[in-house]
Amino acid sequence: MMISEKERLLIKKAKEGDEGSFETLILSCKGKAYNIALRYVKNENDAMDILQESFIKIFRHLDKFNEESKFETWVYRIVVNACNDFLRKNKNKYNQLSLLSKEDEEMEMDIPDNTPSPEELLLKKEHGAYILDCLEKIPIEHKKILILRDIKGFAYEDISEILDCSIGTVKSRISRARNNLKEVYLKNNIKE
Repeated sequence: MMISEKERLLIKKAKEGDEGSFETLILSCKGKAYNIALRYVKNENDAMDILQESFIKIFRHLDKFNEESKFETWVYRIVVNACNDFLRKNKNKYNQLSLLSKEDEEMEMDIPDNTPSPEELLLKKEHGAYILDCLEKIPIEHKKILILRDIKGFAYEDISEILDCSIGTVKSRISRARNNLKEVYLKNNIKE
């Protein structure tokens, strides 16, 4: 991924100590970074703490950013690493990964006039809840990769940089995770 000239200039100024440039860079990816943290830890306060810790690390180590990738990808990688550290430290408290926050549920309840019938929506919501339940039954490594690719929509290249692995590894992990999810989905669906 090529870095834009505008981003390169902001990074240069931020490295020279311009707080406004640093703030502009951070604001461009703050929302997505927070959502990643929230999906990992399921708690808004913990997600904010992780985000703040990540931004402090980013500020302190901005000089180490080599500009070979997009700034936001570097930020997301730091956030994911901070989440992993947090989850390791709080293993007993956070033994599962949430994929649906309370805010998402509230948004699903706000139904515009042009949506399908309430019955269709209920079936869709029940199916979505069933899939989320199945996701809770697969290993955390599989959940992580599915969050980044299928829920957050990151490109393979970005996931490769965030998780510090090759694109081939990303593709194989996604394939294994999807197959694992499919097995759990079908196994649980047959029982019902």
